[in-house]
Amino acid sequence: MSDDRLHTRNDNLAWVTGSDAPEKSTLDLGFMALTDSASLVVAATQGFAQPYGLTLNLKRQASWATLRDKLLAGELDAAQALYGQVYGIHLGIGGTATDMAILMGLCQNGQAINLSEPLRRAGVTTAEALVTHVRQGGARLTFAQTFPTGTHAMWLAYWLAAHGIHPLHDVNSVVVPPSQMVAHLQAARIDGFCAGGPWGALAVDQGQGFTLATSQMIWPDHPEKVLGVTAAFAEAYPNTARALTMAVLEASRFIEQSEENRRSTAQLISGAEYVDAPLSAIEPRFLGHYRDGLGNAWEDAHPLRFFDDGRVNMPYLSDGIWFMTQFRRWGLLRDDPDYLGVARQVQRLDLYRQAAEALGIEVPGPMRSATLMDGVTWDGSDPAGYARGFRLHALAGTPSALAL
Repeated sequence: MSDDRLHTRNDNLAWVTGSDAPEKSTLDLGFMALTDSASLVVAATQGFAQPYGLTLNLKRQASWATLRDKLLAGELDAAQALYGQVYGIHLGIGGTATDMAILMGLCQNGQAINLSEPLRRAGVTTAEALVTHVRQGGARLTFAQTFPTGTHAMWLAYWLAAHGIHPLHDVNSVVVPPSQMVAHLQAARIDGFCAGGPWGALAVDQGQGFTLATSQMIWPDHPEKVLGVTAAFAEAYPNTARALTMAVLEASRFIEQSEENRRSTAQLISGAEYVDAPLSAIEPRFLGHYRDGLGNAWEDAHPLRFFDDGRVNMPYLSDGIWFMTQFRRWGLLRDDPDYLGVARQVQRLDLYRQAAEALGIEVPGPMRSATLMDGVTWDGSDPAGYARGFRLHALAGTPSALAL
């Protein structure tokens, strides 16, 4: 890594001594083989945790379900998690409800919807062509996402529905761990997938498919992965949770400090013990350079981000509420929850604010707004109305197939 790594300021050392010292100094930190695990890998391996009295042991997980189970069993202290996954656990979707906590956002943008090479050969290379293909009444297409309440399930459902394809009625949905997406595409078990990097880029590089859409096309600067813990952990070890947040915040800031840092981070995470993928499939999109496998290349205006002056890391209440509106939209929730009340329980704004302010990082307001690909603006002000306002939904009837 570059020598210009940020050094912890002396006044931050107050957090590692006396009554503010971490209650637990050695943590097992779960992560997935994904490009956007970078800030956790950097925090654990490049000296960002030690100044806060922490030792971080990275534990790569095979699937999001395994990561969830180990986090809930206490085998992992904290983990990279899908935003919606944390809320699904908290609300008891697909299992017993367990109170959860989000300490900070880890990244924005950087996911992809890829279709298969056979579909490309058939001329299904645009959303309009996909709609026509689906409506011709042939074999139902099967799309993979990574976890039923996860971000990828929500991006895929939102994108399909925005084009008039009902994600529950018109196509099949299956769960596949992200690192297995390309193999499933190659074996023709699936016709497309939504997953994080580097797996979309690797499908392109290996000629197994093409990128039809990126997640930032759906929602520029959307919420994605978070640093998640159980609420019991946050309550039992608040100093530890704050120290961990500070270490990861510093690592996040370091990654975006220069292009050299981004490149060195891409090289680091490509290693066999982390993402275990070719650097050629990681670095370009890590830097915002995109090729879609259809002959198009561009510099993305909303690349994968880890910091953006703290705007990435703020656990906005409105971000958490949005995922609950999508759960309601697709039948994962039978009734409207107390949207704001639940978000206030899960998003640990108190710990994040303490960590960010100690590092001189601006803390924005807890709500933000954005206009998504369908022209609808989300600002968190009327979540129940927002959830009901979509033309395609599954608000009534049996629980959504996405929950299976």
